[in-house]
Formats: sequence, C-alpha cells, structure tokens
Amino acid sequence: MGNETQGITLRHELALPTNAQREWQDMELGLFCHFGINTFCDQEWGEGKDSPALFNPDKLDARQWVRTAREAGFRYFILTAKHHDGFCLWPTATTDYSVASSPWKNGQGDVVAECAAACREEGIGFGIYVSPWDRHEPSYADPALYDDFYARQLEELLTGYGPLVEVWFDGAGSEGREYDWPRIMGLVKKYQPQAMVFNMGAPTIRWVGNEDGLAPYPCWNTAESARASMFTNSTSHWLPETPRWVPAECDVPIRKDRWFWHPGEEHLLLSLDDLMDIYYRSVGHGATLLLNAAPDDRGLLPEVDAARLIEFGNEIRRRFGSSVAETAGVEEAAAEAAESAGFADDAAYTTVLPLPMGAVIDHAVLMEDIAYGERVRKYALEAFADGAWKVLHEGSAIGHKKIEAFPPVVAEKLRLRITEAAAEPVIRRMAAYRCL
Repeated sequence: MGNETQGITLRHELALPTNAQREWQDMELGLFCHFGINTFCDQEWGEGKDSPALFNPDKLDARQWVRTAREAGFRYFILTAKHHDGFCLWPTATTDYSVASSPWKNGQGDVVAECAAACREEGIGFGIYVSPWDRHEPSYADPALYDDFYARQLEELLTGYGPLVEVWFDGAGSEGREYDWPRIMGLVKKYQPQAMVFNMGAPTIRWVGNEDGLAPYPCWNTAESARASMFTNSTSHWLPETPRWVPAECDVPIRKDRWFWHPGEEHLLLSLDDLMDIYYRSVGHGATLLLNAAPDDRGLLPEVDAARLIEFGNEIRRRFGSSVAETAGVEEAAAEAAESAGFADDAAYTTVLPLPMGAVIDHAVLMEDIAYGERVRKYALEAFADGAWKVLHEGSAIGHKKIEAFPPVVAEKLRLRITEAAAEPVIRRMAAYRCL
C-alpha cells in the first residue's frame, strides 16, 4: 500500500527534499567570490608563506560585489573566508595569519562581516567557503590538534555573521585526509541548521564533478556519492546520515580556469554566449549555478567582469522574463495508469498548454513540484501545429527545472506527455517562450 502525501499516492518510496533544500534549489544562481592573499600575489594556490603585509585592498567595497550580484539576478553569494593558503578574511582568534595582521584598515577590518552586511542590505543569501586543507597552520601535521583548530575557526564563522545559506567544504588538497566530520557537522547543525552543506561530511548538496559549470543530462537529485575533487577520481566519504536527496551545484569561474584575479587577463573573460550555454546546461538541467567573479587588488570587481555579469543577468531576463503562455498543475490524467506502478503503453499523464493564436515559440520551461520527489522518468514535449501533434523533444529527468530549446514553431498548443514515472507526476510549471 502506498503512502499518502497531501492526496498524492506514492507507489514507490521516493527521496524527498527538505524545505531548506527546496528553497536553495529555487535560488538557481549564486555568485562565488574568490578573494584573499592570492589576489595580491598573482597566484591561484598559495603555500601559506605570503606575508599578511601584502593584503591591502585600499578601495574594498563588498557592497559593489553584492550589489552587482543582486542586479544580475543572483540570489546568493559565497565568499572564500579561508582558502588553502590558510589566510583568514576575518580577525580570527585562532591564528595571526589573517586580516588582523594586515595594513588594511590598520588591522581592524573584517571582509566576512562586510560581505554579510552587504548581503543583508541587498536581500540575498550569504555563504562561506572554509577550506579544510590549510598550508599555513603548523598543527595541520597533527590531525587531532588541527581538528580542534578547524572546529574553533568554523564555530567563529557559524556564530558571528548571521544566517548562512551555505557552507562550502572544498575537497581539493584533502585527498586521503580524514577530518572529524561528525564533529564538524555537529557544529553546522547546532549553529546553522538551515545552511546547505557542500559535498563533504553529511552534505545536503553535492559537487557536479567538474569546474566547467556543466551538469550532465540527466542530472538526478538523488545520489549516494559524488566526486571529491578535481585531483582524484575517488568519491567523497559521506556520513551515514547524509540524505538521499542531494542536488547538484555547478561551479565555474567567469574568467576561464582562473578563480582568483590576475592582472592583464581580461581576455580570459567568458563571452555572453559561453555563459548562456553554461546556464542552459546547469540551471536548465535542474542544477544550481555558482559562477565565480573575483575582485581585484583594489578590492573591487573589475569593470569588465561586473559588466559581463549584468549582461548575463539581462539576457536571462530577456529570454525568460515573460512567457508566451504558462500553466501549473496536471490538467489531464489517465486514471487507468494511476492504478499500476508503471504506465500502460497507450496511457500517459499529460499537461496541455493552449497558446495565443499565431504564437511562435522556441523554448519551453518544465518544472516538477519536487516537494513530492522526482517522479518523471520519461516524457515527450509536443506542439500542435498544422493539425497534428509533433514531437519537439524527448527526455528523462525534469526535476527542479528543464529548459528545452527547439527550432521556432507556430503552434496552437504545447503538450507535455509523461510516459514513465515512479509515481503520479506533479507538474509545478510549464511555460512556453519565444527567446531567439
């Protein structure tokens, strides 16, 4: 006998997201911000030996970073509070390798606090990246001592900067190293229970497995493991209490292969076409996109990078800001198919969307109501044109969102026909667009 969930019969036991996971997936776009001692040393990975005296962004404006993110349509912002070099962007009590030892604001500055305040003012979520690997800290050679050290750092960040939307644990450099993840996860659950945890410990979101910002298709929301880092094919060792619903986040830098700012590399900036392709293959495959833009040694997003972010956001709004037509909910259902665990060959759940007379469409956006899990396993998207239904696309996963692009067609109706599902499909939204 199936379980009842708000009137929907579950014929199979499906993984379900938490409310916090659903809210995070609805954000869809996050801005990553790599900034630190590397910014002043023209390097990607410091060894933890660079002097704090080098850190002096005389025009630092976290509001410019976050305001740009918000204006471009990003809904959360993640700062590298500590990268692998161990330099801390907050005045931690655990080490003197931090902004407190720098000339910036005479050692009285706190980049984490300024970003947190800017996010509150701009109304977007704030998250932190805290590298477990620390190339500066002497205690790193002693796992037990370092676990104490890292726990103290994490507790400072979890308790000192308000609500966090995400805690980002980077696996790079930690291949083969075991940290005290039960303790670390205990701190997150105690102080920031609504925060998403990225890819380590008992994660609630997972790494997509590449740094190109691209999700494979299908990209299912359920997973039991994910790739640990770019430098190994092994998977992360997740704690037993890790949920089955672990959606993917796609990270990619806006300057090709460069996470931190480097002088004279404006030519590496991704084009608008590059970014839109990434958007279609991340958000459009049901994942969340975390796009990195790095402030320069002034402490400002470079003008060309900021302009490209705004251009990207404007293009998303141009294409998907206003639909030709849209609907929500399953309008037609084959009752006979609901009686079995599968679907009869001649029966399918359908959603039919009438279109304005003479409408030309070239895109569709499909969304399941993931509160009920990921149910669709096979579907066809069809247009009624010239007196007949024509298949535009066939696919498997819909999940949080699937963006379909197809050659322009003049159609009277659009139909989503689901031919295979794990349980009765619940369609949250179906929309038709003319984008190109």
